[in-house]
Amino acid sequence: MAERYNAKDSEPHWQAVWAERDIFRTRNDDPRPKYYVLEMFPYPSGRIHMGHVRNYAMGDVVARYKRAKGFNVLHPMGWDAFGLPAENAAMQNKVNPRDWTYANIATMRAQLQSMGLSLDWSREVATCDPTYYKHQQRMFLDFLKAGLVARRTAKVNWDPVDHTVLANEQVIDGRGWRSGAVVEQRELTQWFLKITDFAQDLNDRLDTLERWPEKVRLMQRNWIGRSEGLELRFALEAPPAGAAPDVTVYTTRPDTLFGARFLAVAADHPLAALVAAGDPALQDFVAECRRMGTAQATIDTADKLGFDTGLRVRHPLDPSWTLPVYVANFVLMEYGTGAVFGCPAHDQRDLDFANKYGLGNTPVVCPPDQDPATFAITDVAYDGDGRMINSRFLDGMTTRAAFAAVADRLAAERLGDAPVAERRVQFRLRDWGISRQRYWGCPIPVIHCDACGTVPVPVADLPVTLPEEVSFDVPGNPLERDAAWRNVPCPTCGAPARRETDTMDTFVDSSWYYARFTAPWLEDAPTEKAVVDRWLAVDQYIGGIEHAILHLLYSRFFMRAMRRTGWAGLDEPFEGLFTQGMVVHETYRDEAGWVQPVDVRVQTEDGVRAAFHVKTGRPVAIGAVEKMSKSKRNVVDPDDIIASYGADTARWFMLSDSPPERDVIWTEDGVQGASRFVQRIWRMVSEIAEPGAAGPADPQADLTVRKAAHRALAAVEADIERLRFNRCVAHIYELANTLQGTMAEARGRAASPALREAACILVQLLAPMMPHLAEASWAVLGNSGLVAEAPWPSADRSLLVEDSVTLPVQVNGRKRADVTVARDADAEAVEAAALALEPVQRALEGRPPRKVIVVPLRIVNVVA
Repeated sequence: MAERYNAKDSEPHWQAVWAERDIFRTRNDDPRPKYYVLEMFPYPSGRIHMGHVRNYAMGDVVARYKRAKGFNVLHPMGWDAFGLPAENAAMQNKVNPRDWTYANIATMRAQLQSMGLSLDWSREVATCDPTYYKHQQRMFLDFLKAGLVARRTAKVNWDPVDHTVLANEQVIDGRGWRSGAVVEQRELTQWFLKITDFAQDLNDRLDTLERWPEKVRLMQRNWIGRSEGLELRFALEAPPAGAAPDVTVYTTRPDTLFGARFLAVAADHPLAALVAAGDPALQDFVAECRRMGTAQATIDTADKLGFDTGLRVRHPLDPSWTLPVYVANFVLMEYGTGAVFGCPAHDQRDLDFANKYGLGNTPVVCPPDQDPATFAITDVAYDGDGRMINSRFLDGMTTRAAFAAVADRLAAERLGDAPVAERRVQFRLRDWGISRQRYWGCPIPVIHCDACGTVPVPVADLPVTLPEEVSFDVPGNPLERDAAWRNVPCPTCGAPARRETDTMDTFVDSSWYYARFTAPWLEDAPTEKAVVDRWLAVDQYIGGIEHAILHLLYSRFFMRAMRRTGWAGLDEPFEGLFTQGMVVHETYRDEAGWVQPVDVRVQTEDGVRAAFHVKTGRPVAIGAVEKMSKSKRNVVDPDDIIASYGADTARWFMLSDSPPERDVIWTEDGVQGASRFVQRIWRMVSEIAEPGAAGPADPQADLTVRKAAHRALAAVEADIERLRFNRCVAHIYELANTLQGTMAEARGRAASPALREAACILVQLLAPMMPHLAEASWAVLGNSGLVAEAPWPSADRSLLVEDSVTLPVQVNGRKRADVTVARDADAEAVEAAALALEPVQRALEGRPPRKVIVVPLRIVNVVA
C-alpha cells in the first residue's frame, strides 16, 4: 500500500472506471423519485476558472448525495455557446466563430471531466448546434402564433463602431462595453417577446418561490416594478398648433401634488418633438439626450438636465396655478407615459433638477419626528410617510389617506370627455427585445416578402442554419451582406423575398435549456411534455447572483410561454435556487504592472507579510483582495491546481473555506492545508485497513467512536440538505480527529469493527466532496463495488442522544454559570450541582437560597 496518496494516478483511474460503467447516465423511465440538480451552464470562453470549480463542485455534492439517498438524479451539462465573444475572436484571430467555439468546448469539457463531476454527458447540448436551435426556432413560431411575439419600431442603444444593438447592461458610462464608442439612440424595427403579458403573474408568484434567496426575489420584484398610482392629465395653458390639449402623467405619489414645481417630458415625447421642430436649440438638446442611451443606471447617475419649452400646464387641483414644462434627460418615453410632474421636496431626482434650475421646493409631507412649522428641505429629499402639510384640504392626513382623497376628487372631475385622473397599475417591466445585429446567434425564422409581409418559415424547413463561410472584414452583421443566404423565395407566394438577418439575443438560448436536458435526443420536438413535467421544476439550481434578474426572469417567462403553447405543463422552472459567492484573490503589482499569483512568493517575518517575484526576487506590492480577473492577473488556473494537488484538494478547499453564499478567498496556505488533509485521511484509512495483532476489546472506546461517526453522519446529512458545505467539512474534520485519537490509544490492537464502521462512514461522508479519494479509500477498506453506487448510510438514532446536558444557571434573573449534569438527573441532583458552582456561591454571598427552580433540560433559576 502506498504511503502517500497519489492523486495524479488515482483520479484518472476512477474517472475511467465511472465512465466505463456509465454510472452517471440517467434514465427517464427509472421508477425512483426524481431529483434534478443543475448548475448554470458555462460560456465556452476557452478555459474554466476557479468560479466554475466552486459552482460545479457544489452541484456535484448535491447530485452524489441525492443519488446515494436513492433518487434518480438528473445532473446534465451543456454550453451557452452563441454570443459576441466568438465574433470578436473571429475578427482578431481570423478564425471561424464555429471553429473557435467548438475548440473551446472540447478544452473545457476535458477540464470539467478532470474534476470528477458526476455529470450525465450523454445529454450534453450546445446552443450553437442546429439540433438545439432548430427547436428554439420552432418555439419562436409557436409563440408568434400564440400572440407572444411582436415586431415594432423601438428605441435601442446603437453602437456605431460594432454596428449592433446593445442591451442596457452593455452600455457603460454612455459608451459601448466593447468598442468604447459613444452609444446612440436609434429607432429600429425589432422583434419582441411579450413578457409583459405575464407581468402580474411573474410578480405574484415570487411569493411562492420559498427556496429562492429573498434578495433575488426582491431584485426581480423591483425589476418587474409593479406600482399602483394615478394617470392624471395636466391641461396645457396655451397648446401649440397640432398639440394635444393636455399632458398625461403617471404618478405613484398623487398625495404630493401640492408640492409640484414643474412638469417634465421625455426627449421623444410628441410634445417635445412638436416644439423642437421650430427650435434648433431644443433639437440639439434632444440629440444630446439620445446619446445617453436607454440604460436606466446611466440615466440615474447622469447630471439631471432640462430644457424649458416655454409652455405651462395648469395644476389639476387648482387651474389658476401653472407649472413650467421642461424636456428632461431623466424621463424616458418607455416608462409610464413619458411625462412626470416634479415634486422636489419628496423625490431626490426632482430635487437635484429643481436646485439646478432654481425652481425651489415646497415640503408637503412632514416626517413624524419633525415640527411642521420648521420642517424644510435643502439638498436631501424626504421620500417617506408622514402627515400632510402645505396641502390645503389634505393637511393633517396620512399620505395613504391623501392618495385616496386626491384620486377620488380628480376621478370625479372632467377634462374634456374624460376624468382628470384614473387609477392605474403600471409595471416597470418592458417587453423583451430579442433582435441582435450579429452573425453568431440563432437565426430568427421569418421571411420578409413585399407582397405577403412577414411570413413564418415553415416548420418543415427548420432549422434555418447560419452560413458556414463568413467574413468579419467589414463592421456590421455579415448576414446582411450574404446575398446567397439572405435572398430566398417567399414560402407563401414564391416571389423573391428576404430572410430576417437579425439573430436572437443569447438570453433566449439559456431560457429553456433546462427543459431540453430532459430529453435532448428528440428530433421533432423541443420537449416531450410528460417527460419535462416529470423532471421540472429543477429541484436545485445553482449559479451566480449576476443572473438574478434577466436570466431567471426570462426563464420564468419562457416556462409560461411553453405552457401556453403546449410544450410544458407548469409555470416555474426552478423550485430551489442558490447563488454562490465569488472566488477572490490578493492582487500583486510591481513596477511593470500586475503580477500573477504563480509568479509571487509571499513570506511572513515577525508578523509582517512581504511578497517577492519568484523570477527576479524583486519586491512585489500586495494589493486588495478582489474577484479573480484577467485584467488584474490575480487568476489561479484550475489545471495548475489539479496538476499540483489533485481535483479533490481543489474541491475540498472550495467547499470548506467559507459559507457557500459568501466569497471564498483563494490562498496557497489554504490549498496546502486541504492537501495535507487528503494525505491524513489516506494514512488513517490505510492504517485501519491493515491487519494488526489481536488485543483486548475496549467497549467504551468503541461506543465513543460509533457515537462520533453516527453524529457526524446525521450532521452532514442535515447540512448537505441546507447546502451548508463548510459546516459539513467541519463535521468531517471533527470525526477524523476522533478516529485519530482512538487509533492513537489503541496502538498494537487490530482495528475493531466499530472503528472500521466509522472509517466506512467517514469515507461515505467524503464521497460527495472528494470522490476520487473516497473510491480509493472504499476499496482499501475491503468494500465491494463503488462508493459512488453505495447507498447512503443510516444514522443510528440511539447513538445521537447525548448522555449529559448543559443548563444555564441564573441567580436573581442574571446568568452566573452553566452546569453539566446527566440527562436523566433528577431535580435534587441538578439543584445540588448548580449550588456547588463557585460563581453561584459568590452570588449568594454565603446565604442559603430562598428558592431554586429547576426547569427540566432547560434552565436553573436561583432566587437569593
